[in-house]
Order: sequence, then structure tokens, then C-alpha cells
Amino acid sequence: MLSYCDSLEHSAFMYIYKQGFGGVYEHEKLLPLSEKERYQENAHRGCNMIVKAFRNPLPTVDIIIEQGRGVVLILRRNEPRLWAIPGGFCDYGESLEQTAIREAREETGLEVELIEQFHTYSDPRRDPRRHTITTVYIARAVGGTLQARDDAQEVGIFTDHDLPAVLAFDHDQILKDYFLYKKTGQRKVLDRGG
Repeated sequence: MLSYCDSLEHSAFMYIYKQGFGGVYEHEKLLPLSEKERYQENAHRGCNMIVKAFRNPLPTVDIIIEQGRGVVLILRRNEPRLWAIPGGFCDYGESLEQTAIREAREETGLEVELIEQFHTYSDPRRDPRRHTITTVYIARAVGGTLQARDDAQEVGIFTDHDLPAVLAFDHDQILKDYFLYKKTGQRKVLDRGG
């Protein structure tokens, strides 16, 4: 018998499951192993159906907040405890632009105006904790007081000449691309997946 898990918890999935046969099926066929590796199988606690949670990359934002000739960086309170561009995960129902404004306020105390969407970085190895895709925005402060808040232990303003020796994630590459763009107008060359 085919059935749907209609729990609100799983409304985003709505996949077809076959119950009572000891296997996980989609559209009446077993998925090939290469497809199965894309998701994790979990029993939903409400209905005991097998629920497939696909292992998709998580969307994040990073906000390069310009201050004079420098940019605002935070010293992360959580692992990895390194200097980083302010940013974070997109909440469900939130646009990337809303996420950028919220994360800037939460981590730096600054109200920002987004100037432009700079670039998207998607290397699966960019965050050692999990696969994330970040969209980087360039912004300027329009209010608030610069202070370490939320996930930030410290805040500072850095130029391309005095950046910390080690930055979290791929933020060294992002800032290298950003400072080159500010000097030359040249944007990062698109990686065509080759």
C-alpha cells in the first residue's frame, strides 16, 4: 500500500513510501545505491514511516561590511575559533538578503545596507563541518554600534594588509577576491566545474 507522510515536519519532502516490506521504495522501485547515498533514512517518530532526509547543501550568507578602507571581521565564539567574515545560515522562510541583514546585526551590532551581491562560493570542502553554499554580499553600516555579539567573541576592522594569518572556512579566498575586485573592478572568474 502506498502512503504519504503528511506530518508538518515532513511537508517539504512528501515522498511516496511502501510500508511493511522491509525496504525503502520510491515510485515502486528500489533506488540505485548511488542515489541512496544522497539521503539518510530515518523512522519518523509520529507515524513510524521511513522518511528520507536528503543531504542537500545548506544555504548561508557572508557579509563583507565595508568600514573606511577595511572590512569588519569577527573572531568566532564557536568552532572553528578563528577570524571570519560575519555570516550564517539562512532560516526557513527567510530570503538571503534578510539573512544577511539579520546576521550582520546579530554578530556585529550594525544595521547594514546591502550594496551588491558579490559572488557565490560552493566548493563542498569550504566548510569542514558540512557542505554549505554561501552567497557573499557587500554592505555598508547605516546604524548601530560595532560590538561583538551572538556568535562573535571579538570584532575588528581589517585591510588587505593586516588580515589575520588564518581565517575560518574559505574566507581568505573570499577576501582575496574582494580586495582584488575593489582595486581593479575584476570579479572572480567563474569556475565552470571543469
